[in-house]
Amino acid sequence: MNTLEILPDLHLPLAELLFFFNRSPGPGGQNVNKTNTRAELRFDLKHSPSLTPEQRQRLMAGLASRLSREGILILQSSRFRNQLSNREDCLEKFAALLALHLQPPPPPRRPTRPGRVARARRLNHKKSHSHKKLLRRAPHPD
Repeated sequence: MNTLEILPDLHLPLAELLFFFNRSPGPGGQNVNKTNTRAELRFDLKHSPSLTPEQRQRLMAGLASRLSREGILILQSSRFRNQLSNREDCLEKFAALLALHLQPPPPPRRPTRPGRVARARRLNHKKSHSHKKLLRRAPHPD
C-alpha cells in the first residue's frame, strides 16, 4: 500500500504524508502518561506534486481555515489507544476530507415560476385562513 486512494482517479503517495506521534490528552491513566499514541498527519497541500492546479485551488479554498500559513494541512487522531489505529483513523479522515472538498460545486439553481396548481393551492389556503380569522371576530352590532 504505497498510495492512498482519495477518488477513483486520484491516488496520493504515502511518501507525501508525514506522521508524528505524541501523548494523547485526556483521561486514560498510566497508558496515556507513558505512550505516544496520538497520531498527527501533515500534508503539504501547497507544494504537492500529485495534485493538479485545479484540485489544489479547490482544496486551498475549501480547507483554508484548516491550513497553516505555509499551506500544510494538519489532522490529529487520538480516538484509539494505539498508534496504528490512530494512524489509520488519520488516513481515513484525510481521504474523506479531500474527497469532500474535491467534489465539483452543484450546478446553479435555475429560477422557475410556480405552476398553475401551486398558485391555486396558495390562493385557496389564503382564502381558508382568511375565513377562519373572520369567524373569530366579534359579531357585528347591527
